[in-house]
Amino acid sequence: MRKQVATFAVAITVGLIAGCGGSGTNTPTTSISGKVADGYLVNATVFIDKNGNYQLDVGEPSTATDTNGAYTLNVDSADVGKYPIVALALKGQTIDKDSNQTVPNSYVLSMPATAISGTTNSNFISPMSSQLRELMATGKYATMQDAMNDLSHGLGMPTGTNMLTDYMDPKNIASNNLIMHTAAQNMAGLMGSQMAQVLSTNGSTNTVDVNRYRSMMGAVFSSISSVKGSSSNTQSAMLNLRNTMTANLQNITPGQPYRNMSTAFRGGMMGGASVSNYHGAATGTTTVPDRMM
Repeated sequence: MRKQVATFAVAITVGLIAGCGGSGTNTPTTSISGKVADGYLVNATVFIDKNGNYQLDVGEPSTATDTNGAYTLNVDSADVGKYPIVALALKGQTIDKDSNQTVPNSYVLSMPATAISGTTNSNFISPMSSQLRELMATGKYATMQDAMNDLSHGLGMPTGTNMLTDYMDPKNIASNNLIMHTAAQNMAGLMGSQMAQVLSTNGSTNTVDVNRYRSMMGAVFSSISSVKGSSSNTQSAMLNLRNTMTANLQNITPGQPYRNMSTAFRGGMMGGASVSNYHGAATGTTTVPDRMM
């Protein structure tokens, strides 16, 4: 027993755990640790999304966030940085520590696969990381920083801002983080307001309509400069955006093949240009090639 415990401790130190594969051979696994927020989210479901459908399927490693909004996933080492991580906040179950109340509506968050590492104090999942996943899926950004610059410009923050930082960490509180926190709260509210059209639940199974989800995220991005504050003007702009999204998502037939994200977003904000409207979000009728991201 002592020998087994010692071996396990060494494996944790190097970030690898020996797990038993189906054939009886040991498969190296890595612990991925991080947190989930708009405010830290307690009892949110977190999982590796191996088939890109934003929902938990059989065989995908999963866990739940703890009382600090933290999670640890044990995944095959070869899968680190290969697949995105998704977090599902569930109405009546997940607690938002901003209010210490359960979230009024379910919503889906994620982070891009290329930003995931097996280290601690990273892998922060938020509305910001969710938007970055969609931007990176377009194929229009050479680097993650390019996508972060596009998003940060819309929020009035400097070029080079790390949009994947844990803006809730007391050690990191700064003006940019406060802007991100407020914008994240607004974005989560907008996302939750559309989930009746995006997310369906049957018992313990939650199904995400990817087309509608991506149209929603594109609409948020196209109006990102309107969701960064807490003024009455911001609230009015958000109400208008919410009503527009609700009307337009109804025009997107549920269950259509996945949208090709390379044609989903037009333009951007690099060099200070304004964000153009999401392709198809304004009309809900645009047809694009089938493709799973």
